[in-house]
Amino acid sequence: MLIITRRPGERIMLGDDITVHVMEIVGNSARIGIEAPKSLPVYREEIWVAVKEENQASARAEADSMPRPADAGARV
Repeated sequence: MLIITRRPGERIMLGDDITVHVMEIVGNSARIGIEAPKSLPVYREEIWVAVKEENQASARAEADSMPRPADAGARV
């Protein structure tokens, strides 16, 4: 992990397309602004984990509802 010290108003560049702005630091919280291409999803970690779990649950449900090979043969 790269650790960088920044002050409010300073930025971090990730490649050519992504900029992280340190907007404000108050107590233990930092307000961050992120400029990134719309094609790049940007989530807070807790949202990312929830979306990932939801996608995995959906994939399992779809796999469970699909006919098994033995079932498919019985229909013919």
